[in-house]
Amino acid sequence: MIVVQHRTGQYSIEFLEIAEVRRRLGQGCFVVSDENVARHWGGAIGDLLPTLVLPPGEPTKSVAMLERVARWLAQSGATRRSKVVAFGGGVIGDLAGLAAATYMRGIELIQVPTTLLAQVDSSVGGKVGIDLPEGKNLVGAFHAPTAVWIPLEALSTLPKREFINGAAEVWKYAFAVDSALLSSLESHPLVPESPKLKEVIARCIDLKRQIVEQDERDERGIRAVLNFGHTIGHALERASNYESLLHGEAIAIGMAVEARIGEELELSPTGMHTAEATVLMLPRGHGLVHAPIGDSQSVINYACAAAVPGSQRTTSENRPRAHKQVPKLVAPLSEHCCIAGSVGDISESY
Repeated sequence: MIVVQHRTGQYSIEFLEIAEVRRRLGQGCFVVSDENVARHWGGAIGDLLPTLVLPPGEPTKSVAMLERVARWLAQSGATRRSKVVAFGGGVIGDLAGLAAATYMRGIELIQVPTTLLAQVDSSVGGKVGIDLPEGKNLVGAFHAPTAVWIPLEALSTLPKREFINGAAEVWKYAFAVDSALLSSLESHPLVPESPKLKEVIARCIDLKRQIVEQDERDERGIRAVLNFGHTIGHALERASNYESLLHGEAIAIGMAVEARIGEELELSPTGMHTAEATVLMLPRGHGLVHAPIGDSQSVINYACAAAVPGSQRTTSENRPRAHKQVPKLVAPLSEHCCIAGSVGDISESY
């Protein structure tokens, strides 16, 4: 068990089987899930409790879906003593979390993350939110969960692309704050059947715990290290209309780009972006390829061409229009870009 301290109390993070999650949930719990999770695991929990099943994917993190969840809670009789159970990946955790933060001015939230990305990152730390057409996570809140229950067995039904999506966040921790984890990942590749998978997930959670306990609300700049790759990555997601790139895929590209920027500014060690572009394997079957080695603008251009739907199939005459989208999107999305002083140590953001 890992215990996270926050401003108004604490919450525990436990590895539980879904059968135990079902046993612990009771009257007053309202489950929010998505179609993918419901198809594999819905019967394990949803047959006992009021359950809202939503479409999967980033477009679900919207104002319209937030209203849908809130109205469902009201129509289902949820009160101030009720609990929202986010049973799904990062999208469901963010959306259901914001619904819990705002319904009746805040009710309890239980996170049951079913994807690798949600287990190592988004379910921990209390950030919840939705997207706007103008940018990612622009509407949100800090709302610490009552508990986080991690069912490792849920990873057995993840498609390969979704597992890689989460693995990018694991590599983020390694590159940003833990060189020992980086060495471990290089020696023992992270795959669903890895005997060290639980150990790696627990390590990532504890790394995030250490950071968010020092800077719960992003007020001191400490938590900013967790944004490594996200300035570029979020811009790529928006440029792709949240369709062709998964979050982790965009962050993987973003880390390679930001490492290259750090090299150009002589703040990062030479060759760091080469290591990241090589290690962060992206699934070629989904139209993605490794970021090329070159100056940061070339990498940004290339990354944007990979992100914008259809841009890899465009001609040389119209492709530059796609290239120009990311630099325009980066500025309004973030004031800072995380730069690594060394592998495993991001000490500054610029």
